[in-house]
Amino acid sequence: MLEIPLRTELCVYMFIIEKQEIMTNTKKVLIIGAHGKIGKILTKKLKGHSDFEPTAFIRKEEQKAYFEEMNVPTVIANLEDTVENLTPAFKNFDAVVFAAGSGGKTGLEKTMSIDLDGAAKSVEACEAAGVKRFVMISASHSDDRTFWDKADMKPYYIAKHYADQMLQNSSLDYTILRPVMLTDNEGTGKIIASGSAEKVQEKIAREDVAETIVHVLANDNTIGKIIEISSGEKQVKEALMEMV
Repeated sequence: MLEIPLRTELCVYMFIIEKQEIMTNTKKVLIIGAHGKIGKILTKKLKGHSDFEPTAFIRKEEQKAYFEEMNVPTVIANLEDTVENLTPAFKNFDAVVFAAGSGGKTGLEKTMSIDLDGAAKSVEACEAAGVKRFVMISASHSDDRTFWDKADMKPYYIAKHYADQMLQNSSLDYTILRPVMLTDNEGTGKIIASGSAEKVQEKIAREDVAETIVHVLANDNTIGKIIEISSGEKQVKEALMEMV
């Protein structure tokens, strides 16, 4: 029988332990609104990142195929369901990203149901399921009522404002990201990150919002922060580090 030297056995054992620790440190992230534009980009980015394991929270069975092709697991649930029914879908995750939205053409009822109440239910479900980390995709100027009156989407801003407030008043380790007008342009990887809506520019690519979410999930110094973001001149990581 071949005897393995003790030193070799020890090295193999340490390698296994280190590998298990690396796997344990991987954050499981539930993406609400994964089938949306930002959600799809974010899912791809997290799937390609060694520190994260994304799961797509989707509404319809027919949306599964998109994520199955990427080998990303899915949870099928509806934000218009009860908190009690939603809670099981949130269990065993390290973080939740709320990137859902009713869209600009669905009307007031859906805006209130998804952007406000859906976000509120997600916060409650996280608390019930024991999830601590929550990243909310909100909207720039959500705290500025004078801005709402000038905008064509006042109900949307009202929904975002009160959803943000509920998250702030929760027990969760939150970060609220408030991007300006979203575009489908290719991302630059450069942003402005500020605590003031007056210091950001007018637009940001959805890809850069998704990239910012990845860095926020990786940086605990962003916990408890509300961050206005737009396109800019500094790399995402640098901009966030300076802001927080």
